[in-house]
Amino acid sequence: MSHESTVPGALGRPAVRPAVPPEPAAVTIVVPTFNESGNIRQLLRRTAESVPARLPCEVVFVDDSTDDTPDVIRAAAPDCPFPVTVLHRDEPVGGLGGAVVEGMRAAGADWIVVMDGDCQHPPSLVPELVATGERTKAGLVVASRYTPGGSRAGLAGGYRVAVSRAATWLTKALFPRRLRGISDPMSGFFAIRRAEVTADVLKPLGYKILLELAVRDRPGTVAEVPFVFEERFAGESKSTAREGLRFLRHLVGLRTAAPPARMIVFGLIGLSGFVPNLAALWALTSAGLHYLPAEIVANQFGVAWNFLLLERLLFHDRRRHRHWADRTLRFALIANADLVLRIPLIALLVAQFGLAVLPATALALVITFVLRFAGTEALVYLPRRRRGDRRPR
Repeated sequence: MSHESTVPGALGRPAVRPAVPPEPAAVTIVVPTFNESGNIRQLLRRTAESVPARLPCEVVFVDDSTDDTPDVIRAAAPDCPFPVTVLHRDEPVGGLGGAVVEGMRAAGADWIVVMDGDCQHPPSLVPELVATGERTKAGLVVASRYTPGGSRAGLAGGYRVAVSRAATWLTKALFPRRLRGISDPMSGFFAIRRAEVTADVLKPLGYKILLELAVRDRPGTVAEVPFVFEERFAGESKSTAREGLRFLRHLVGLRTAAPPARMIVFGLIGLSGFVPNLAALWALTSAGLHYLPAEIVANQFGVAWNFLLLERLLFHDRRRHRHWADRTLRFALIANADLVLRIPLIALLVAQFGLAVLPATALALVITFVLRFAGTEALVYLPRRRRGDRRPR
C-alpha cells in the first residue's frame, strides 16, 4: 500500500497556517474510491463549500482504482482548504468495506464520516451529521433515505429501487435487534465516533460497511439524519450481480458468526445435499448399477454439493488457511466417515442401550451430524496456529 499526503493550498478560502502545531481535525471524511476520476474535483469542491472553517476537516481517500483516480486526487488536493490524504491499495482486500476500515485506521479526528466518491452523498450534510452526534451523544449517526425527509431519488430505475428495498428488508429481518433504530442499514453515508470503532473485530466483505459496523461493533446510541440520495455526477455504477452475491455471502457470514447459527446453516446445507444424492442414485440404478455401489457413488455427489455450498456461503472467510485440495480431501474423509460410523453406532444403541431401531437411527443421525459439524470446523476450516503463537495466560 502506498501512502501519500498532500498539504492544502486554497480553494474557496485561503488555507490558514497556524503558528503552533494544529489539533487533530474535528472530522475525518473517509472516501473509498474505485475508478472515480470524473468525480474527484466535484466532490472536493462541494466539500470545501459545505464544511465551515470552524469545523476542522481532513479527507482520506482510500483508492483501489485501476485508472488515473490517484493522480487526479493528487492534482486537485493543493487547491483544497483542508488536508487530503491518498491511500492507494495494491490489493483491494475486503472490497469497498475493507477500504473504509483502512481509512478509519488512518483517521486523526474524533469523528469519522464515511461517504461515497460518486457525489451521490451530499457533502453539505457532513456538518449536520457531526452536530447531531454531538447534540444527541450518539456514537453513530446514519444518513437515511428512509426516514421522513429522506429520498432515494438518485437510484436509477425501478429495478435498483426494488433491489435496495428488498436488501433493506432482508437485513432488518435477519438482525432485528442489532438494527433497531436504523431505518437504512444499507446506507453508505454515516458518521461514527473514532472511539466507537474496533477495527480488529470487523470482517468487511463488499460495500455494506455500515451493516458490518452495526452488527459486529454497534455503538450504544444511534441517531439518524434524513438525506436525499442524489444522481451520480460522472462514471458508472459499481453495483453488479457479483457485488450482489458478495452481499449475500456477507449476510450469511454475519448471521452465522455464532456457533449455534453456523450449525443450523450447516444442517440446512446438509439437507439440501439429498437432492443431488437421490438424483444420482436414480440415474445410476436406472443405468443398471447395483443399488449398493450406486449409493456409494451417489453419496459423493451429495458430498461435493455440500462442500461447494459450505465453501461459498458458510466458510468463505476461512478458505485461505488451507489449500483447496487439502480442504477437499479433509471434508470428503469426514463426510464418508459419517457413513462408516453411523451403522456401528446404531447397532450399539440397539444392542447395548435397548433402543428401538427408529429412535436409535434418529439419535445416531444427530450424533454424527454434531461430530461432522465439529470435525469440519476443527479439521477443515479452523485457522492453523502458527508455531510462535501462544495462548495468553
